[in-house]
Amino acid sequence: MTTIPDKPSLEGIEARWAEQWDADDIYRFDRTATRDQVFAIDTPPPTVSGSLHIGHVFSYTHTDTIARYQRMTGKAVFYPIGWDDNGLATERRVQNYFGVRCDPSVAYDAGFMPPFRGEPPKDHQAIAISRPNFIELCEELTAHDEQIFEQVLRRLGLSYDWSLLYTTIDDHSRRASQRAFLRNLQRGEAYTQDAPTLWDVDYKTAVAQAEMEDREIGGAYHHVAFHRTDGAGDVIIDTTRPELLPSCVALVAHPSDERYQALFGKVTVKTPLFGVEVPVLAHPLADPEKGTGIAMICTFGDTTDVTWWRELNLSNRAVVGRDGRFINDAPWITDAQGIALYEQLVGRSSKQAHKQTVEMLRESGELLGEPRPIMHPVKFYERGDRPLEIVSSRQWYIRNGGREADLRASLVARGDEITWHPAHMQHRYANWVEGLNGDWLISRQRFFGVPVPVWYSLDADGNPDYDSPLVPAESDLPIDPSTDCPAGFTNDQRGVANGFIGDPDVMDTWATSSLTPEIAGRWEDDPDLFSRPRRDGHVGHFVAHPRDRWPLGRRPRSVLAGVPNGHAPARPRHHSHMAVRHRCSRPLGAQHRAVAQRSAQRMDPRPRPQEDVEVEGQRGHPHGVARSVQHRRRSLLVSLGSARRRHSAHRRPDEGGPQARHETAQRQQVRAHVRYPRRQCRRYQPG
Repeated sequence: MTTIPDKPSLEGIEARWAEQWDADDIYRFDRTATRDQVFAIDTPPPTVSGSLHIGHVFSYTHTDTIARYQRMTGKAVFYPIGWDDNGLATERRVQNYFGVRCDPSVAYDAGFMPPFRGEPPKDHQAIAISRPNFIELCEELTAHDEQIFEQVLRRLGLSYDWSLLYTTIDDHSRRASQRAFLRNLQRGEAYTQDAPTLWDVDYKTAVAQAEMEDREIGGAYHHVAFHRTDGAGDVIIDTTRPELLPSCVALVAHPSDERYQALFGKVTVKTPLFGVEVPVLAHPLADPEKGTGIAMICTFGDTTDVTWWRELNLSNRAVVGRDGRFINDAPWITDAQGIALYEQLVGRSSKQAHKQTVEMLRESGELLGEPRPIMHPVKFYERGDRPLEIVSSRQWYIRNGGREADLRASLVARGDEITWHPAHMQHRYANWVEGLNGDWLISRQRFFGVPVPVWYSLDADGNPDYDSPLVPAESDLPIDPSTDCPAGFTNDQRGVANGFIGDPDVMDTWATSSLTPEIAGRWEDDPDLFSRPRRDGHVGHFVAHPRDRWPLGRRPRSVLAGVPNGHAPARPRHHSHMAVRHRCSRPLGAQHRAVAQRSAQRMDPRPRPQEDVEVEGQRGHPHGVARSVQHRRRSLLVSLGSARRRHSAHRRPDEGGPQARHETAQRQQVRAHVRYPRRQCRRYQPG
C-alpha cells in the first residue's frame, strides 16, 4: 500500500521523470520504422552564445506539441536537437568572457591560462593569443553553455531524442559541411573572386547580404563643387560622405535629366581638393530628385556605387582598408597639392577623415554653405556597432540566384510546392528570393568555424594560383588547411615559392546550419538512418515563425514539416540550402489538415479586422503588450461566449437558476482579470 506523505513535495520530480524517460527510451527514434511510418522534424539549432530566453521556449514548445501529436497518431518521430556553436557570436562571447583576442601570428602556448573566466574589468586590454589557444577556449566555453542549454530544455520537458544530439563544429558536421562545399565547387556553384565586399571593421570580416540591416542615423548633406575642365564653371553635388572624394571615379545623373544631358560623355570634371579628372556619365539608378540630381561614384560608399562601378566599367580606387582606416596608397592622385592633402587622411578612421575633409573643403572654398543635417538609413552588420564599409577582398561565393534570374525563378517555383503555415509566409519567401542582388558570400575572416577546405599552389615568385585550388579527397574530411597538407606536398613547403598555402578563411555558420537535415540524418555516414527520415522529394509543409529570414544564406527558423498539397513530389529539390521538414508519401489525412489549418490561423501574426495594429518599430513597447493582451482577452471571451451558447442550447428549463448566475459572475471576474493588464499598460508613459 502506497503511503501518501503529509506534505507532498514536487522537489526533484522533474529530474526523476526525465531520468525515467531516458531509461525507457520513450522518445528514441525507432530505426526499424519504414519510411511511410516516419515523421521527421528539422529542429533549428539554437546559437550557443549566451542564454536561452522566453522566445526559445515558445518557439520550441510549438514544435514539441506537433511532435507529440504525431506520436499519438502512431508515427515514429525523428526529432533531433543540436547546438549551433560556431561563428561570430561565439567568438565575441569568448573574447568578453576570457579577456582575450585571437592573433594567428602568435605561437601556440600549451600551458596557457586565460586572465579571467567571466566579467573582465572594463579597463582590461584583451591579451593576444594563438588561434589554437583561442579555439580551445571556444570549445571550453561552448561545452559549458551547451550543458546549461540541455538542462533547460530537458527541464522544459521537450521530447527530443537526445541520442541524436549534434553540434555544428563537431567532426561529423564539419565533414558534412566541407563535403557539401566541395560538391558545390565541383558543380560550378561555388567560386572565389576578388570583388567589393561588405566589411565590418570591428569584427574584421566580410558580411553577407542577409546579415545586413538598415539603421537610421544622423548625417549631413555637403554641397561640394567639382570643377569643369573646359572652364565653363562648376558642377555641384550633394554628398553625405565627403571623405570619399579621393576615391571618386565619376559623376552620374539620370539619362533623362535635362540639366546634365549636355555633359554626358563629353565633359570631364576635377575632384575638389585632389584634382583628379573624372567623367560625367548617365545611369538610370541616379535619382533626379535626390540632392542636386547628380552624384559622385566612389569606390565604394554604398552598394549603389558597386552597381555603377560594375555596369559602367569604372576603375577601382579604394582608399579604406580592412581596418576601417585610410590606406597610404593612392597613385591616381598626381597633383602635388592633392597628394599633400591626402596624406592628412592616411591612417585616420572614416569618421576622423570625414571631419578632416570637411575642414579642408571649408578652407579651399569648395564647400558651399554649411552641412545640412539629415537622418538616413545606413547599412550595418546585424551584430555590429559601426556602419559597414565596402572593401575589395578575395572571398568565396555560392550561386543562389542573386545574379541568375532562371535560378531565382526555380527557387520560387520550389516554394510553390510547399504548403506554408501561415500562408502569407510564402509571399515573404518569394519576395526574399526575388530581392537577392548578389550570390551568397560564405567565407568569413574568423577563427572558430568550419575551414574552407582548399589550398593554393604557389608559383616561383610565391604568388597563389586562385584559379586552380587544391582540394582534398572526401575520405580525408574534415581537414584544416592551416595544419593539414594537400596531397603531394609536405609541411616544409607551406608558404614558400613553388609550395602551397592553405585558405585562411572559415565558412559562414549558415553554410553548416543550412545542412542540419543532412547533419542530423548522418548524411553518407549512416546511409540506413539517412534513408528513413528522407526521400528524394523532400519538400513539405512549412510552419514559419513570423519574423523568419529566408534560406540560401539564412535558413528559415521554421519548425515542422508535412507534405506538399497532400503528396510528396517525385523530383529532388534543387538546392541543398532550402530548409525542409517532414516528407510523407501518402496523402495527408483530413483530421491532420484541419489541425494544421487551425494552427496556421492561431499563428498568423496579421491583424484581425477589429484588432489594434502594432506600429513597426514599436515591438516590445508596453503598449504593444497591451495590444496582445487585448487580443488574448477577445479570444478568451469569444470562447466563453461559445461555450455559454452551446450550454444554453442543451440546457434543461430548470437550469437557469443560481448555478447559471454563478457562472455569469465567474465570467465577469475573468473579464476584470484579463482587462487589468491593459489598463496598467495604458498608464505607462515612455521616457
